[in-house]
Amino acid sequence: MNDYPRLMHAAIDTTDARGLAEFYRQLLGLTYRPGDEPPTEGTDDAADWLVLVDAEGRRVLAVQEVERLTASTWPAHDVPMQMHLDFAVTDREALERHRRRAEELGARLLLDRTREQTEPLYVLADPAGHPFCLLVG
Repeated sequence: MNDYPRLMHAAIDTTDARGLAEFYRQLLGLTYRPGDEPPTEGTDDAADWLVLVDAEGRRVLAVQEVERLTASTWPAHDVPMQMHLDFAVTDREALERHRRRAEELGARLLLDRTREQTEPLYVLADPAGHPFCLLVG
């Protein structure tokens, strides 16, 4: 019997749920789950749990607001990664393009491993400090 649990989505903690959801929405070309869209002008955004979905409506990522969050200090080991996401791109040109986009959206570069021929990659931190990798895969 193949009745295994399936991954519904990854969930990331942050002190700014809407801000981090927007970062990943734009970076990955996702949309909000119906009901999680940004509020209309003049209304309050008290969202503490937001879900992003792909073009087919499948859950990809959830963002949960927390009161405090200690950002990872990786590659130093004071505060480990705890979790990170890997995003594959098709080639080196796409790798550079998506690194620039991520930085324009608020990411910061943690590690440049693009000289490696077998799996060039960048490790970046999202605006809340969570490390993620962009790699040719």
